Amino acid sequence: MHPLRRVLRAHRCLRWRPLASVSWLLLRTCRASCNLSSTTCPSPERQQEHGVQKDFSSRLATGPTFQHFLRNASVPQENLSSLDVEDPPPYLTVDQLLGRQRKVYLETYGCQMNVNDTEIAWSILQKSGYLRTNNLQEADVILLVTCSIREKAEQTIWNRLHQLRALKTKRPRSRVPLRIGILGCMAERLKEEILNREKIVDILAGPDAYRDLPRLLAVAESGQQAANVLLSLDETYADIMPVQTSPSATSAFVSIMRGCDNMCSYCIVPFTRGRERSRPVASIVEEVRKLSEQVLQLIHERDNICKQIHVPAQSGSSRVLEAMRRGYSREAYVELIHHIRESIPGVSLSSDFIAGFCGETEEDHLQTVSLLREVQYNMGFLFAYSMRQKTRAYHRLKDDVPEEVKLRRLEELITVFRKEATKANKTSVGCTQLVLVEGHSKRSSTDLCGRNDGNLKVIFPDVEIEDVTNSGLRVRAQPGDYVLVKITSASSQTLKGHVLCRTTLKGSSAYC
Repeated sequence: MHPLRRVLRAHRCLRWRPLASVSWLLLRTCRASCNLSSTTCPSPERQQEHGVQKDFSSRLATGPTFQHFLRNASVPQENLSSLDVEDPPPYLTVDQLLGRQRKVYLETYGCQMNVNDTEIAWSILQKSGYLRTNNLQEADVILLVTCSIREKAEQTIWNRLHQLRALKTKRPRSRVPLRIGILGCMAERLKEEILNREKIVDILAGPDAYRDLPRLLAVAESGQQAANVLLSLDETYADIMPVQTSPSATSAFVSIMRGCDNMCSYCIVPFTRGRERSRPVASIVEEVRKLSEQVLQLIHERDNICKQIHVPAQSGSSRVLEAMRRGYSREAYVELIHHIRESIPGVSLSSDFIAGFCGETEEDHLQTVSLLREVQYNMGFLFAYSMRQKTRAYHRLKDDVPEEVKLRRLEELITVFRKEATKANKTSVGCTQLVLVEGHSKRSSTDLCGRNDGNLKVIFPDVEIEDVTNSGLRVRAQPGDYVLVKITSASSQTLKGHVLCRTTLKGSSAYC
């Protein structure tokens, strides 16, 4: 095989790709090429040097091989999460790759992908023993996740590095040296220019090199600048669960692909993030599942989050659900309901149902009736099916359930829903509940209306009540106030009760 082809074939297999691995790859390839040529066409000069080459080759053979530099080369992306941490390169020890509780300060610039990249980078460093800090002054490592989409974005980073220069030069000798790294698109685009222009930069890591961060930081500890800006054809970080870097974040991003193949004439992205590649579906689903678990846990823990979840079922028949293309069976849906109730005791559930969908039989309808009885929803939205143009059902299915049958089935569903919802809501009778006041009741000007923790409507008299936050003060509840209401009756739609006092969200825990 031609030496260059050897290099290209092996290069496609590289996943970790530190710069040292390329040099070692070339060395191994050249050695193989030399051995091949000496066998096929020996010369007197080559024969004279044979003893030296043999000694050199034997020493190389006992040294590190490709496997020191290849990372999961032949392992499918889906199976990465099951692997153990790879051995360190031969010039570093395991201990040198550990963070040893050094504190990392992360700053993110640019797009939502950079937010996700920050979470991936932090996940990798956290597993290596680094700690996170939001205090720039106490950081041992400062990493800037950068953007190159416009010149202004890059100038922002140059200005930030100028500010950080003073922080690094004034670092007390009693502390470990401060390391500064540039991550992401700007590192990929400018490469050597950053290292040459800003000597305070210790490491560069392109968008596909975040796995290499522990090694880069370990190399930087010896006083050298370290860089890995090699792009990958298959890196998606599918096996790495991003760790949110903002404790107050109200949203999370799930990355499903990296890179871009569009090559728009004005855009730098294909050159800084490489070729387009998608994450395996299984890894995306797993990340969304873990995020959902976190949401359920938060709903359970936080008093300021309503304990109510809308879980549209549409039908209780697996056959109809398949025709609807809902993507789940009745059994999977019921399992989800059980999991939600185990995670959030006392949660209020609502749902949507369609009566008389295309091809629905009487048996399918009865399965929906049984699901209503089994789950006992607190709220429901039930409708007879009406065909909509341009939908898949319009083009592929037949609206074959007569209108009078649809209406009869809908009425039966409503009757069962109301009966079961009344049962569920009556469990609140005799309890004292925290209610957020919305305003006057639509049916009575002498009553107020609000919502309890399960998003159920609660009706109570508009009378003067004690304000527990201000002893001796009598007030009338206003929209936005929290009041305590003792529930005295319940229907499928509302709860009714006697208002006790005005309180606060925090102060209500002693009464509920």
